[in-house]
Amino acid sequence: MQPLISIENVEKLVNEILQDTHSWRKSMIHYIKDENPELNSAIIEIAQKTDLDPKAVALGAYMAYKLLDNEANYMAFEDEQG
Repeated sequence: MQPLISIENVEKLVNEILQDTHSWRKSMIHYIKDENPELNSAIIEIAQKTDLDPKAVALGAYMAYKLLDNEANYMAFEDEQG
């Protein structure tokens, strides 16, 4: 089961992305390439094989990944604090 994503985390990440979308997307390419290269390859492959804007597809996938990653880290921190 995936963690529930809070609206606060969504707003924070959207604001971060909108400050410089191009740079944020590029940094996520490198981040996910290191963290999960198979997922990064899948994101790039699907982005290239649709008739949609590949950068927009990748941006959405990276945003979803980051939101889930942030929530999972927050939940782990809460568990440690106990």
